[in-house]
Amino acid sequence: MVSMSGVDEGAVIEDYAGASAMRSGRDPGEARPRWVRPSLAALLIATAVLYLWGLSSAGWANPFYAASVQAGTQDWKALLFASLDPGNGITVDKPPAAMWVMALSGRVFGFTSWSMLLPQALLGVATVALLYGAVRRCAGYAAGLIAGVGLALTPVAALMFRYDNPDALMMLLVVAAAYCVVRALRSPGTRWWSAGTGWLALSGVAIGFGFLAKMMQAFLVLPGLALVVLVAMPGGFWSRIGKLATAGVAVLVSAGWYVALVQVWPADSRPYIGGSTDNSLWDLAVGYNGLGRVLGNKNRHHAPTTGTGGATTHIATAAPQGSTTAAHVPSITAVDPGGAHATTAAAHAQAPHFGGMAHGGTGLTRLLQDSLATEFAWLVPAAVIGLLAGLWLTRRAPRTDLARAGLILWGGWLVGTWLVLSYMSSSFHTYYTIELAPALAALGGIGGTLLWARREHLAARIGLGLMSAATGLWVFHLLDETPTWLPWLRWTLVIAGFVAAALLILGPARSRRFGVVVAVVAVIAGLAGPAAYAVETVALPHSGGSPYSGPVRLRGNGSGHSATAKSTARLDAMLSDTDNRWAAAAVGSQQVSTIELRTGASLLAIGGFSGRDDSPTLAQFRQYVEDGDIHYFLMNARPQVHGTGSDTAADESDVHTTSAHRDSTTAHPADAPEKTSTSTTSGGQITSWVQAHYTPTTVDGVQLYNLTIPPRH
Repeated sequence: MVSMSGVDEGAVIEDYAGASAMRSGRDPGEARPRWVRPSLAALLIATAVLYLWGLSSAGWANPFYAASVQAGTQDWKALLFASLDPGNGITVDKPPAAMWVMALSGRVFGFTSWSMLLPQALLGVATVALLYGAVRRCAGYAAGLIAGVGLALTPVAALMFRYDNPDALMMLLVVAAAYCVVRALRSPGTRWWSAGTGWLALSGVAIGFGFLAKMMQAFLVLPGLALVVLVAMPGGFWSRIGKLATAGVAVLVSAGWYVALVQVWPADSRPYIGGSTDNSLWDLAVGYNGLGRVLGNKNRHHAPTTGTGGATTHIATAAPQGSTTAAHVPSITAVDPGGAHATTAAAHAQAPHFGGMAHGGTGLTRLLQDSLATEFAWLVPAAVIGLLAGLWLTRRAPRTDLARAGLILWGGWLVGTWLVLSYMSSSFHTYYTIELAPALAALGGIGGTLLWARREHLAARIGLGLMSAATGLWVFHLLDETPTWLPWLRWTLVIAGFVAAALLILGPARSRRFGVVVAVVAVIAGLAGPAAYAVETVALPHSGGSPYSGPVRLRGNGSGHSATAKSTARLDAMLSDTDNRWAAAAVGSQQVSTIELRTGASLLAIGGFSGRDDSPTLAQFRQYVEDGDIHYFLMNARPQVHGTGSDTAADESDVHTTSAHRDSTTAHPADAPEKTSTSTTSGGQITSWVQAHYTPTTVDGVQLYNLTIPPRH
């Protein structure tokens, strides 16, 4: 919408002429239309405002990663390995690149929720800029601007570029990889040592560092990138193969150096690799965060479990340091003392979102479920029609035609990522769909401008009309997912879409001014729906490990929840007043993360996120106690909590907090991992040993054991 304002008469025709100039080897910047620079500036400024507005109201977002960021601001080794605690007991279950960015920001500006989320928002603006650059070099300025606006206004993008999950950095890097591939396609020379090889190597480096942000999810785009190099790269077949192999080596080197570093670093002088079964980053990448997610990892020992019984510990979280909102209500963290998965029952006075999970059977239509499609799929009709129409229009173009290359690149990106998410055995977080957003926006922009450039032909105008009408119907369907929220909007947009379709098909083909006005209406009608969802996403605070975008959705027994918890000021003071390596230890990461954020103290998460990692072992824990490294052990107690109850369930994926739901997104029983006897885990063994040798006391409703006094025999 922003990019289309102020478009000169006939600007898009001139813009497509610029795309033709690119295919002939000339720089389209020689004939840049006057509206391009102000439109691009408006797009990037509007994106920055959208992503930065009220940023600190998000609080700590996902406390699991926020605690790691905090640890990285306190200790350099914790920063290097993305430790969950500055004592370097165990890492989070992702590689550290995203934590590096956020923790370095915290070291510069001081650690607050704002300094943690600031780089995430800026990464979002940079991602939009890179997508614009990649698309405009293939299909012209208008296509690039439409693609940039489409990505910026995708609701899941507005969510994750304001969150502390690793997705923001991964998205910047995979879009940067696509940008580098496009630059390689446009580079002169066909020999191996030409500039194109250098750009492909940079693309490989971007993918490799994307792996260090979120492991194998960054590899989902590789089929599209490789396919376009094989099809559209200048030079002979073996030349293209050689350049592609060079890019592959760059991926291995840029990702593998850190894997090798972790491997050669003495295991007893670094934190345990959380989520792995053998304390290696390779197992984490291939298993838990790789094939385990695609093929299913229900029986892995570290998978979260629920319903194992036993008492629970409830500890309240306070509003984050640096938060400017008064709306944050303390969260209540529940931890099974025997090592079962920690669950969180949290609530917010302004109704934050919780529990965005995608369930259901596998298949091509899996991603079109209403509650999942609203995250990312607003431009699916435009993208599909644009892809098919564009491939038809460019069917006779030379092999190296840039417009068709763009269709192949983003079409391959879309198909590959769609298939993996559609056929994953595990349920997954709805925000994974952010990786589809750049491809959908790019295909809509490229296909739409290719059709527009040929609008003197009836077939092209019918194609544009279909894009407008189909998008209007689809937006109506998605907005009907929340029928009580802005009910007038869906009717307005579907009518606007159909009116624009009729005018595009029947209007005077050669009237430039009329055509531009109709095109602007069609673009606005297609983007207003996701724009409204994106603005609503920014307006509402989000927290926990599985947020979702858009308005609050009430389903099943989900309802507005509220909860309050008694103060833990005395407990916090005791933990802050220790000088041990770890102020306390507890099974699982949930209470550890929230206490660390609240007090700044270092706590040991026994068993990592889920409480089921084999670290530390009982022998290691006893040695820590003997050496005076741990002051307290936190155990089961239940302070008085006032408010409604909440559904708590865990997914076998990477839910870092399972929270009070506004949606029916808890794991289905069939998705839940098999229950494992807690006595077989190190967390269960440690708990039993502490109970047998120490006497508990209760502070602020929380049981704790003082491990600095001699144990009972």
